[in-house]
Amino acid sequence: MPAHAYTYAIPYRYYTEDHVRRYGFHGTSHRYVARRTAQLLQGTIADPRIITCHLGAGSSLCAVAGGVSLDTSMGFTPLSGLVMGTRSGDIDPAVVSFIMEKEQCSLTGVMDILNRQSGVLGISGVSPDFRDLEKEGDRGHERARLALAVFAYSVARGIGSLIPAIGGLDALAFTAGVGENSPNMRRRICAFLSWLGIVLDENQNIDGDGERAISAGESKIKVLVVPTDEEKMIAEESWAVLQKR
Repeated sequence: MPAHAYTYAIPYRYYTEDHVRRYGFHGTSHRYVARRTAQLLQGTIADPRIITCHLGAGSSLCAVAGGVSLDTSMGFTPLSGLVMGTRSGDIDPAVVSFIMEKEQCSLTGVMDILNRQSGVLGISGVSPDFRDLEKEGDRGHERARLALAVFAYSVARGIGSLIPAIGGLDALAFTAGVGENSPNMRRRICAFLSWLGIVLDENQNIDGDGERAISAGESKIKVLVVPTDEEKMIAEESWAVLQKR
């Protein structure tokens, strides 16, 4: 990532002395999915600008152009960015001191709340498992429905914020547990992005299987489901290192 994307607006010495900056996570998954998406689009888009959406208990986005990651939603730790299963994602930093004062707890206690008691679990009070939330939402559980809506909006807002990093958007690729297996969540996210000209093919979104395009023919942006293969990526990269010895 370029410096303007990874630098925090805190005293610069924390970067020079302690390497505090945005790093991002799920890199192996994002690399595989971005590469595979470019291969699937070969012949239609020469150099696609892609946002990969690794959505599961832990979730992150990555903006890729020319095969290079130019920005990502996670930061110094995996706590930042999107709303997740039990993690809060981005919040006002002042919330930390507010919780400490209210609960009379230590910083360690607040970090436990933000890492393990927040996210869709914290909103719903039901579960960090999106399948449970879908079931409860269908039964009329309002906080489960709210948790799903907050997550979908968080992802859509994250996608919108990453578009400037790559100068536009040609393709959106969904992967990981929720990204690959929840047609309802993909629909919710894409509904927030309809202004970009995204139109889903509901037959492919709901009934399709495995690696596939789920956007309709008239969609201005290609939307795909690309099952991740981190093991393959790790094996290829390990082999590449061994070949250099």
